[in-house]
Amino acid sequence: MTVKARHCTKQLLSLAKKQNNKRFAVRVQTVALAKQGFTCPNIVQMTGYPRRTVQRWVTQYNKAGIKALRDKPRAGRPAKLSVDKQREFCARIDAGPGVSDGKPTLYGRDIQQILEREFGVLYTLDGVYKLLHRLGYSWLKPRPRHEKADPIVQEVFKKTSHRGWKRSPETILANI
Repeated sequence: MTVKARHCTKQLLSLAKKQNNKRFAVRVQTVALAKQGFTCPNIVQMTGYPRRTVQRWVTQYNKAGIKALRDKPRAGRPAKLSVDKQREFCARIDAGPGVSDGKPTLYGRDIQQILEREFGVLYTLDGVYKLLHRLGYSWLKPRPRHEKADPIVQEVFKKTSHRGWKRSPETILANI
């Protein structure tokens, strides 16, 4: 495969290492492999991408350089929650459960109800979890705490309570 001399192999590989976008990095690495003299079947075997895809990436690089390997904007359904509303939603979630929620912890169904009640948007439960993931939240939930729990009393209890465990006796070897 012929690759135009726009960048040296070292430049391409260092650019690929610095990228956060994995797909773009793979495209740049593929062009670097072609620049190193690997044949298309070798590159296909190393990367696992189809022959036509590898050829298309090299052709795009030859025509327009690195910028041709970047993702193009894609059409798709617009988000149900606008960017401004997403900021409001994040602030609402960060604030935690309110008195109106009636729960110490927000679960997926609770967030689904908040979206419907406060933002006028209907999401499926799966859609709620995907939205949370897109906005940088994890699906892990904190350990629930009772609303009347007193952290100071709990710390005193931990420090002053008697441990209910004893040290095990020395290991006894079984007769073999």
